Amino acid sequence: MQPLAFRMRPRTIEEIVGQQHLVGPGKIIDRMVKAKLLSSMILYGPPGTGKTSIASAISGSTKYAFRILNAATDSKKDLQIVAEEAKMSGTVILLLDEIHRLDKTKQDFLLPHLENGNIILIGATTENPYININPAIRSRTQIFEVKPLQPDEIKKAVLAAIKDSSRGLGELPIVIDEDALKFVSESTNGDLRSALNAVELAARSTGPDENQKIHLTLAILEECLQKRALTQDKDGDAHYDVISAFQKSIRGSDTDAALHYMARLLESGDLQSVIRRLLIIAYEDIGLANPPACQRTVSAVTAAEHVGLPEARIPLADAVIELCVSPKSNSGISAIDNALTDVRTGKIGEVPDHLRDSHYKGAAALGRGVDYKYPHNYPNDWIAQQYLPDKLVDAAYFDAKGNSTYEEKIKNRYESLKKSQRSNH
Repeated sequence: MQPLAFRMRPRTIEEIVGQQHLVGPGKIIDRMVKAKLLSSMILYGPPGTGKTSIASAISGSTKYAFRILNAATDSKKDLQIVAEEAKMSGTVILLLDEIHRLDKTKQDFLLPHLENGNIILIGATTENPYININPAIRSRTQIFEVKPLQPDEIKKAVLAAIKDSSRGLGELPIVIDEDALKFVSESTNGDLRSALNAVELAARSTGPDENQKIHLTLAILEECLQKRALTQDKDGDAHYDVISAFQKSIRGSDTDAALHYMARLLESGDLQSVIRRLLIIAYEDIGLANPPACQRTVSAVTAAEHVGLPEARIPLADAVIELCVSPKSNSGISAIDNALTDVRTGKIGEVPDHLRDSHYKGAAALGRGVDYKYPHNYPNDWIAQQYLPDKLVDAAYFDAKGNSTYEEKIKNRYESLKKSQRSNH
């Protein structure tokens, strides 16, 4: 029997769950499909987020032939068969999974077929295509990021699969508890495939109760998904509460609390939330008080992504402990938010003439860059001149705190430069 996730694969663009930034009405892939002006593309993102589904739906909506190959395991001969089919019957949509593993021989064969449009390539990868995919392929494709599904989107897809009698589990008398549905929707970290497979396993391995219903409880879904609902409560908000408590514990320098909340997130399998939140914390809450700690956090996160769980807990624990005991400062985020406030409220002003681009003929006649003073031509590589627009000439966004020796040096230097700047205009 084909897995539920396979059977419930969307047949048209309208059936796709999530990814509305790409397939929603008026969005790029929706426009391509409606105009039948498809271009080759690379879809990248975590597993189970809909890369194959999008490719299948594009084929279903356009009625083009659809073929699936794997760049790592399928041969050049398999690509030749697809190319021959395209020549005989017209355009073929080729989903090439693990496209980051495409070798040069297969790539060289594919390129001319992409150029003439016989094959519409949809590459799927979990790797960053800007780093791991050959520029020759990249230059001939559009790159779209596929994002983890939101819990509400997974919940909608699970309910649809339970009710669907032709492709889903509709022939079974399933009753699913609300807390079980929330658990499978939130603990799969945006991976719809995992959610559907867990629900199918639960439904087909659970016998009917006295009412002849297949009753899916939280305990059954936990067993089938092999994750415990450590970050949930009856209201379904605790997952985000734990993430919030994690950041606030580090901000408040409570090492043990921070490790506790990270352990809850890791035990639920939510490595990505930990990684993302740690990067935010490092630069938002520690920032200029301890830049080396920020750099080491990036290194720890990179290591964690490479090794995965359970080993990822080791570099992440080191980073959390260091961030907790580090001096704190939010002067960086405060500074940029102060600047953004001015921009968003219309306090912009024109760029001073001496700072404008002067690398074109006629720029001097317009006064562009004429009076610019090149700082490296002056003592200490600095000279007073106006950089802000006239209407913002006295703006001061950076409120240096001096919460560490390093930040105190930044504060003193900033204030000294600001004073000298103001005294010379």
